[in-house]
Amino acid sequence: MEIKTEDYRICYDPDSKIVICQGSLRLSGTEEYAPIVKLLNNLADQEPPRITLDLRELEFLNSSGINVLSKFVIKVRQQGNIQMVLQGSKNIPWQGKSLKNLQRLMPSLQLEFA
Repeated sequence: MEIKTEDYRICYDPDSKIVICQGSLRLSGTEEYAPIVKLLNNLADQEPPRITLDLRELEFLNSSGINVLSKFVIKVRQQGNIQMVLQGSKNIPWQGKSLKNLQRLMPSLQLEFA
């Protein structure tokens, strides 16, 4: 499954259970984020043993997007049987601080920075 616009691309590979996020997510509010929320929730509802979010090429994520990610992390944590990995980039300033905050929501969350 893929969601693609001029500004961003969200691609989900069902075989590897990896969601790749690229570009710049500057959407306003939950309505505009709804297709992304649906994709993430459908993935969590399948309860795979492991979910990987590859954010290494996500250059910008606004507060609404961080809220979407936070809710997704909480949903995965509540299910209790999914290992979650977030891949980030040391070269993108917002990721260091924001992704570590997500780890507070789910202490077992694995952060990988490249």
